[in-house]
Amino acid sequence: MPLALLALAVGAFGLGTTEFVMMGLLPDVADDLGISIPTAGHLVSAYALGVVIGAPLLAAVTARMSRRKVLIGLMGLFVAGNALSALAPDEHWLLAARFLSGLPHGAFFGVGAVVATSMVAPERKARSVSLMFLGLTLANIAGVPVATLMGQHLGWRATFLGVSAIGLAAIASLAFLIPHDHAHAPAVGLRRELVALKSVPVWLALGTTVAGFGALFSAYSYITPMLTDAAGYADSSVTLLLALFGVGATAGNLIGGRLADHSLRGTLFGGLTSLVVVLALFPVLMSTQWTAATAVVLLGTAAFVTGSPLQLMVMEKASAAPSLASSANQAAFNLANAGGAWIGGLALAAGLGATSPALTGAALAVLGLGVATVATVVDRRRVGVPAGRERVVASHVPEHAEAVRH
Repeated sequence: MPLALLALAVGAFGLGTTEFVMMGLLPDVADDLGISIPTAGHLVSAYALGVVIGAPLLAAVTARMSRRKVLIGLMGLFVAGNALSALAPDEHWLLAARFLSGLPHGAFFGVGAVVATSMVAPERKARSVSLMFLGLTLANIAGVPVATLMGQHLGWRATFLGVSAIGLAAIASLAFLIPHDHAHAPAVGLRRELVALKSVPVWLALGTTVAGFGALFSAYSYITPMLTDAAGYADSSVTLLLALFGVGATAGNLIGGRLADHSLRGTLFGGLTSLVVVLALFPVLMSTQWTAATAVVLLGTAAFVTGSPLQLMVMEKASAAPSLASSANQAAFNLANAGGAWIGGLALAAGLGATSPALTGAALAVLGLGVATVATVVDRRRVGVPAGRERVVASHVPEHAEAVRH
């Protein structure tokens, strides 16, 4: 695999760290700024809002720019947002800085996925996307815990300065490792990118993302009360258990990338089916501590098996202009985050029990399977390809791909 994928993974590591670290820093930030925990929680929402708005917007306005320069520019915006977060004098400035930090997130993953797939042979495209996403899953194992500890001992501002340093390392890596072939503007304009979003298969793929990852976040958003109230773990054990989720996510991401290169839809259906089973078994698995720990790993694995297939499917359905659609898929991930958490919260509020968000997640995963089935039927009617026989194709490879393929 090209070394340039390492540069994309470094950027993904920084983005993943800053996205999730705020959850662990909320008490410190609230105490330092003199605000309540719920008010500090708006800082998480501000980042997610930045992702949803920035993903399609930045991908659209940079459609004719060099993808190499776009990636470097997006990481520059990321560094600026985190540096401003560290310097924010009050919650209002911090809210704005967190929004700014979220703007480049989706566009980086979207454009990065296009660049990653353009540097490898057609049969390795899903694997290349999974290697970029590896930075995101590793952030949950190492980046977030280390950044949280840094914030607790050195102050939360030091955490954001540290994340800014990761961003600078990513900029250097992108500048040195991304091939200069990507210094040329791709022959795709904004109008062509926007036309791609009119495709029904694209919207079905995005709908599968929202339902499938909504299933994950319906359960994962409330994993702490499940582990403490249902499984009987102490609060001090939760951080280690969340790291186990990162281990499972990393394994699922790598497995999904390898399998999707052989059967894109087969991997997607297998991952969603596994997610349904794991979530449906949560009430049983959360009854003892060792099975609860196993459930956390299995949840990460089952959910992230679908990550690369979903990203690649959206890109292929918008094969003439994949950057905007690929970035829109990242916005869909964040809509899934917000929507899944909201639906899981409704189950808790209704008094259905600590593990009820997992059951609502199972229902969402079934919905994802339904949307994916409809997408398969639509594709078969259009091209007459039997279900499960799709392989990754090179239809969206940019004009310079052959020059940089290794």
